[in-house]
Amino acid sequence: MQTLNGRKTAILGGTGDIGRACAALLATRGAEVTIGGRARQRLAEVGSELPDGATTIQVDATDRDSLSRFYEEAGPIDDLVVTVTRRGGAGPASALAEQDLVDSFAGKSVAHLQAVALAMPKLDERGSVTLISAGSAQAALPGTAALAAVNGAIEAAVPVLARELAPRRINAVSPGLIETGWWDELPEEDRRATFQQFAEQTPIGRNGTADDVAHAIGALIENDYITGIVLPCDGGLRLT
Repeated sequence: MQTLNGRKTAILGGTGDIGRACAALLATRGAEVTIGGRARQRLAEVGSELPDGATTIQVDATDRDSLSRFYEEAGPIDDLVVTVTRRGGAGPASALAEQDLVDSFAGKSVAHLQAVALAMPKLDERGSVTLISAGSAQAALPGTAALAAVNGAIEAAVPVLARELAPRRINAVSPGLIETGWWDELPEEDRRATFQQFAEQTPIGRNGTADDVAHAIGALIENDYITGIVLPCDGGLRLT
């Protein structure tokens, strides 16, 4: 296990629920946190929540030039966490042709892989990268083919990146149903019903929180003998 005291951690997607929870957790463990996100106001809110020394940088993780500027401003880093996501994407297979599949991949899997590639000049050779996929990649749930493909692309890349970029460590966390703002586009009644359904299916009897995922990310960063894995953080939902 390694201490996070003095380690410089960059979090892309740091204004989302999981990114914010991760930033707060790692800061309490001694990391010097740099948060990247698109919304200036949300960045200011996150920055005000963290200890002195935390940095916020506006960035669009889907834009190569914006990412490059982010890394230049962030400077040398020890750990990179990518929590960038894109809302939506669920629906029947018969409707896949009507979805913007290009944007779905660009908004998450391309953004994650591009973030890793552009980080290399700034990431310490003994540093770590933690990506966020989703349980849909392996759950085989009807109506989630696009989500499974987008997140499966990230998971498939993890062991390859771990071999190619060694001794840097590359891992991912695969959350189950996490009660975050990702679900806000659903009508409230539908959202409640979905939450209840999945909580009842999950062996531990509840859905996840952003803090649950943050602790999984923290565990992968702190344990420098783990690389090339996709860590489920789903309360056992994948077992059902």
